[in-house]
Amino acid sequence: MSLKRMDNVGIVVESLDAAIPFFSDLGLTLEGRATIEGEWAGRVTGLGSQRVEIAMMVTPDGHSRLELSRFLTPPVVADHRNAPVNALGYLRVMFTVDDIDETLDRLRRRGAQLVGEVVQYEQAYRLCYIRGPEGLLIGLAEELRSSDGAARALAERLDRSNSAR
Repeated sequence: MSLKRMDNVGIVVESLDAAIPFFSDLGLTLEGRATIEGEWAGRVTGLGSQRVEIAMMVTPDGHSRLELSRFLTPPVVADHRNAPVNALGYLRVMFTVDDIDETLDRLRRRGAQLVGEVVQYEQAYRLCYIRGPEGLLIGLAEELRSSDGAARALAERLDRSNSAR
């Protein structure tokens, strides 16, 4: 058997009511919202008894999902939302957008803040990081040429830097 796909990325938030509109404005669609609880759920996560509100958001192409979770029990035990980009562990999720400037304008109305600046990587991408609801780190990428060409350029650049080591 082989890997079929990456199903979703999970992000724990304090407020689904703040996170859902932000990610909707980014372009994701709310696929469903539910409360997950019971002994079976705790066996999956290793947390024992748990009660979690989730919202599943789907990308426009239908291939990727973002699971937003708000833990009711047990309480959240750690907070790494303000960790710098070089911190260990989960840090950010990146989305490809049609127009990075228009997306930034739209998300700023929801409170998004640019972390550094919008930069151009070769002739392939314009990139930036923003802090979204609750300080979540989110990457935005605008392809400047076809996705195959952009991905190839980035892979070649990574190969060159790995060869130099």
